[in-house]
Amino acid sequence: MPTRSAYSATKAGVHGMMRTWALELGPDGITVNTVAPGPILTDNFWGIVDKGSEREKRIGEQLPVRRLGTSEDVTRAVQFFADPAAGFVTGQVLFVCGGGSLGGLSL
Repeated sequence: MPTRSAYSATKAGVHGMMRTWALELGPDGITVNTVAPGPILTDNFWGIVDKGSEREKRIGEQLPVRRLGTSEDVTRAVQFFADPAAGFVTGQVLFVCGGGSLGGLSL
């Protein structure tokens, strides 16, 4: 896929920075986490996969949950991290990917 190298390098950088900030800012009561979305129905996704195409349908069918994600799915994950009740969670990556991070997805 085009831009895969740049994508993986920046994702690794974000995860590394998040973990470092969690260590550095934790003593001040600041938690740092990240959300790692999978295939989410957004303009960015449709910039790679044609909207309404067979490829779009096939990707959703390959996920364990058998559907593509929505912006609302990602929003709920961010809301969890933003909730003061999640104050004991830091340095974590929450994959909002319908199980795609488990493997088996071929774009």
